[in-house]
Amino acid sequence: MELLGILLFGLWVLIVTVCVVVTDGRGHTPEIRSTDPWSAGNLPSEPYASLRM
Repeated sequence: MELLGILLFGLWVLIVTVCVVVTDGRGHTPEIRSTDPWSAGNLPSEPYASLRM
């Protein structure tokens, strides 16, 4: 009986841990919105394939 209680408690801890890890951070990270093109040295802000069209 004690073993069953320990297993149930361990399962409960595992479920709570997974739920906390899955829901952590949701709604806290703002969306990245950029209207200005970025540059990194000589690299363009758009793929080369779309620049050639």
